[in-house]
Amino acid sequence: MATVTTTKGEMDDSLLEKREGVDENDNERAEWVEYWLDGELVHRSVHMTLKKYSLTGEAIAAQLG
Repeated sequence: MATVTTTKGEMDDSLLEKREGVDENDNERAEWVEYWLDGELVHRSVHMTLKKYSLTGEAIAAQLG
């Protein structure tokens, strides 16, 4: 069993509903994991991968908004 840091403190993951998702476009890929307790979001982790980059990062940052 794993422990998850939540808005309610440390909790055993077996007490929580786990939801995962992915959003992807030409510039980036975002993967997230959420933990819910009785219909309330108590934790969200996101891993973002940039697919394009420049030496300064300015062009991509401007495209992302």
